Amino acid sequence: MTILDKHYIDGVWTSGQGGRDFPILNPASEAQIGTVTLGTAADVDRAVAAAARSFESYSRTTKTERLGYLRALQAALEARINDMGDAISAEMGAPITLARNAQAGCGPRHAAAYVAALEAHSEEYSLPNGDIIRKDPIGVCGLITPWNWPINQIAQKVMPALAVGATCVLKPSEHTPLSAAIFAQCVHEAGLPAGVFNLVFGDGPGVGSAMSRHPDLAMMSFTGSTRAGAMVSRDSAETVKRVALELGGKSANLIFADADLETCVAASVQRCFLNTGQGCNAPTRMLVERSCYDAVLDLARKAAEAQAVDDPAKEGGHIGPLFDKMQFERVQAMIQLGLDEGARLLAGGPGRPEGFDKGWFVRPTIFADVSNDMRIAREEIFGPVLCIIPFDTEEDAIRIANDSDYGLAAYVQTGSAGRARRVARQLRAGVVAINGQGASYGSPFGGYKHSGNGREGGAFGLEEYLEVKVMPSIDAMADAGRFTTD
Repeated sequence: MTILDKHYIDGVWTSGQGGRDFPILNPASEAQIGTVTLGTAADVDRAVAAAARSFESYSRTTKTERLGYLRALQAALEARINDMGDAISAEMGAPITLARNAQAGCGPRHAAAYVAALEAHSEEYSLPNGDIIRKDPIGVCGLITPWNWPINQIAQKVMPALAVGATCVLKPSEHTPLSAAIFAQCVHEAGLPAGVFNLVFGDGPGVGSAMSRHPDLAMMSFTGSTRAGAMVSRDSAETVKRVALELGGKSANLIFADADLETCVAASVQRCFLNTGQGCNAPTRMLVERSCYDAVLDLARKAAEAQAVDDPAKEGGHIGPLFDKMQFERVQAMIQLGLDEGARLLAGGPGRPEGFDKGWFVRPTIFADVSNDMRIAREEIFGPVLCIIPFDTEEDAIRIANDSDYGLAAYVQTGSAGRARRVARQLRAGVVAINGQGASYGSPFGGYKHSGNGREGGAFGLEEYLEVKVMPSIDAMADAGRFTTD
């Protein structure tokens, strides 16, 4: 059993000040596999003080120095991919193949993308009017990350902060501390100065709120539910800090009759069920042109029935359990709600899959004949549950897709380049994938509306951690004789 009873503050692992123990559970067995000691507001104070001290010198490092740190972090993460994958699989239930290749593998891939972004970044440049713009690191940053893609979100916050010369305090999800501890070890191995990166384990009320309210934090970056994101914003408002939010989604997947249905329907169902449906950008609303609706239903049903569910410790393309009992019960309640609302059950349904009497496993579920005003079409379920909604015209599809509180991602399947262009331009979403091709590492990720207000990835990710300073051109003033000495 793993015991995590220390926080990483000012370059060392140090005991906390009065926090309670929290069990680390394996979602497949429901067994306790470890314990993490949660932090307190006093631990946040120590971490912020360390980050503030280190900011004085780290903010003055050169781009070349910071590129060296990022490359060293990339190498450390690559060396620990198997360890990271094992930790993620154990603590949140991701199948080991997915946990190693996609979950753990995204760490070094994000590092490479931020290296490229920093190499292209200009810290100072001229405006057409002759004034100079300088981009300065914002200061000490508070970072709060979720459990569903733990290293992806840690990398998307920590790396851009470090890249531009900011310092940070990270609060990972209390449910996935094992992977966060390995990330902190990689930061240490990369040789970053003490205090630049700090990690405090904790929950939202105890540590998250203390960070949001802390007067010495210049910004908060949060990924999680829309409800929790609103709380971070409220807590941060009194100290007028910048807040960047990446929140929920209910992403529409528009399938037109001229698409390659055999390919795109199966791929769309698999994409919805990826990570057991625990993805904020999962395509959970499939909008289908009525002329091919019956054919798509048949293909979707077959894809759902072919979706294997199995032990996450096994290699393969199956899906694993949901991450905890609370999420299991919520997904079960939403499946029952779909039945109560009158949607037609096409595959799956309530209860565990056959052969499972423990663990938070659920049946991959598809509802057909869903209307967009049903709760299952409007609320983020965060499980392997797909809603299929018919539409009649292109305009109808766009209207239904945009009729959502969320706007994180959207998906378009069509054989027409012209239609792909028209539809993608009108969708109110931060990321639009077309015929299975989405955004690459280094592109911005974030949403419209209740899906948040920030962008992560590449050059746009760097900008979240920068302040803008304008000043006259000293060179031009010197040329004009405005100074008496160099």
